[in-house]
Amino acid sequence: MTKRDWLQKSSVAVLLSTSLLMFTDGGQAAAAAANSQLSAKSEQVVKLAYDLVGEDYQYGAEGPDAFGSAGFVAYIYGQAGFDLQNSLSSLYQVGDKVDSSNLLPGDLVFFSSNGSHTPQYVGIYVGDDTFVYASQSADEVIKVPFSKRSGDFIGARRLLKEPAASVGNSPTPDKQSPAPSATIGDKVIAAGLKYLGTPYKFGDSRSDKRYMDCSDFTYNAYKDIGIKIPTNSRSQKEFVEKYGAPVYQVKDLQKGDLIFMMSYKGSKKSDYQGIDKSKQRITHVGIYLGDGRILHTYSKESGGVKITKFTDTSWEYRFVMGGRPY
Repeated sequence: MTKRDWLQKSSVAVLLSTSLLMFTDGGQAAAAAANSQLSAKSEQVVKLAYDLVGEDYQYGAEGPDAFGSAGFVAYIYGQAGFDLQNSLSSLYQVGDKVDSSNLLPGDLVFFSSNGSHTPQYVGIYVGDDTFVYASQSADEVIKVPFSKRSGDFIGARRLLKEPAASVGNSPTPDKQSPAPSATIGDKVIAAGLKYLGTPYKFGDSRSDKRYMDCSDFTYNAYKDIGIKIPTNSRSQKEFVEKYGAPVYQVKDLQKGDLIFMMSYKGSKKSDYQGIDKSKQRITHVGIYLGDGRILHTYSKESGGVKITKFTDTSWEYRFVMGGRPY
């Protein structure tokens, strides 16, 4: 056994022994003293990440013998019951946004060394100021102190939302509940992100994915995850109102919701004051990403399908309603 193998196995043993203390009658004090309290699902993700340290790097690969950066995350979470895309851009949208000061084991951590906010690689935070990722420069899966890469850190996302169970009410390790799949909202966002940059063409055929207008884009994003909705924005709005979960205030929007908008009247909020929006014709639709952003397409000049700011822009001022078509 090499020194690296010994250290790797020792790290896993320490993590597992710490988490097992939480299931014993006298484990409360030890759990409180532990640096991180791992839920059943995060334990599984962390163990899988450690198990793959030393495996080969291969760009775009998704295992089991070699991994790219996004493929490493997709593979591990796939083993834990999640359906994630092997794509940095889609992974950067799933789950909930997390601050670096609140990282927990299992969180996805994203980095960029070129000063942009577009992720260049992603890893899995495993606790104790450490994350694991498939490194192109090292040509293998490695462990790295998070603090050494904090200057390149651009964001984190959390998929594991359950709190660590309290002692006395915890399921035993052999009675863990299965991990949930990604939410429908996350799935439609991931599907939509695959079309980033697709050129805009008004009235294009819904079966031709080389070009898209706004409702063509939303139609195909939902179709790709098995949800069929009408092919134009006005009919999509009516469908949400009749069969889905409509919302009429921006604050009630959830990730993956369709957003329906009226015609452009100006760039200022005051340009829309006094307008009865319930009587306005729907002229645009997009997918809400959360964090005040929208995924949509609206003109050739804009570059096709793209992510733009929604909050405090004319897009928000044009908001008529939104909601889920399911």
